[in-house]
Amino acid sequence: MSVGETPRARDLGIPLAGTPGPLNSITDVAGVEVGYTTLWSGRGTLNVGQGPVRTGVTAILPRGHDDRRPCFGASFAFNASGEITGLTWLEERGLFDGPLLITNTHSVGVVRDSAIQWLRLNGWELDWSLPLVGETYDGRFSDINGCHVRSEHVFAALDGARGGKILEGNVGGGAGMITYEYKGGTGTASRKLDRIDGGYTIGVLVQSNYGKRPQLRIAGVPVGPEFLNDLPRFLDPTILSAEMRDHHKSWCRAEDGSIIVVVVTDAPLLPHQLRRLAKRPALAIGRLGGVGAATSGDIFLAISTANAAIQEGEAGAQCQLEVHPNLALTPIFVAVIDATEEAVLNALVASESAEGANRLYVPSLPHGKVRQHLVSHNLGSADSLSA
Repeated sequence: MSVGETPRARDLGIPLAGTPGPLNSITDVAGVEVGYTTLWSGRGTLNVGQGPVRTGVTAILPRGHDDRRPCFGASFAFNASGEITGLTWLEERGLFDGPLLITNTHSVGVVRDSAIQWLRLNGWELDWSLPLVGETYDGRFSDINGCHVRSEHVFAALDGARGGKILEGNVGGGAGMITYEYKGGTGTASRKLDRIDGGYTIGVLVQSNYGKRPQLRIAGVPVGPEFLNDLPRFLDPTILSAEMRDHHKSWCRAEDGSIIVVVVTDAPLLPHQLRRLAKRPALAIGRLGGVGAATSGDIFLAISTANAAIQEGEAGAQCQLEVHPNLALTPIFVAVIDATEEAVLNALVASESAEGANRLYVPSLPHGKVRQHLVSHNLGSADSLSA
């Protein structure tokens, strides 16, 4: 790891299956661009409209800024206590065009409306649009009711979207997120299939905000029950009102959180195949200890950038499509599961401990302790302890 780079799961010696792409990122899929706006200001008591603010916007353009052709797409709601706008039309049509954005729960409307204006101002020829905008809840850590995300923040994330290496952790829509009661946020990973399996690239980006500490598993090891000495806590409970002190006795541990998973691949898959793909992140979440809790919004998207000749023209217009065989999808399923698992771990490893609204302190995943625990289970290298 170079000086100044954000640490990732592999830097901790965590054993992970599959072969990643060169960047181990969703941007390993040719054409994919990602941009962020991160809003981080204020400290102390929550004052609606004033902060503290720990939120933002994440923008994903599957074909980048310059290619406006649609992609085949599909979705799956593992537990639907959450929202991605535009899913009804995606499932009916089987196609997706324009950007995909992720933010906090109470900013979905402004992000959606701003995305439409961004499309219009950037010359997208759309008489009408139903953008895909997903959310996870950051109201424990940020002034969510202050509605601090504005149009200029959406435009900045979209205009700034680029390929190449992307940031992880406390960035974009993931700025105020918590995962397994550690600081969570944005993470990404990829897998490159062998030539015999098609040689395709599968990229994943997550906005991770779910899970309780005792559930956490890393490399199959139930580390959560051993890591209970640094749970989130209010640094100054005296600033809380009596009502809030009662409500926050255990810092709102009744909340179950959410996770949005975006899968993008260059494999030539049709919507019914992508729907099967979109189910697989649930298995990765299960590997990590997630349960799809009753009030968790676990919603997944799968998009294919292949078949660029897709047309939605006048009646009678035809195009030829390439299709990967249905019975040969298993290696792609495995790649999605492996990349999703690593993307969540990357979000955990990259996220830094932070103080949010009402001086709620959320620790970061303890890297050294994870290394030691893996070595003690013969799952890591002793060399990683000195990394």
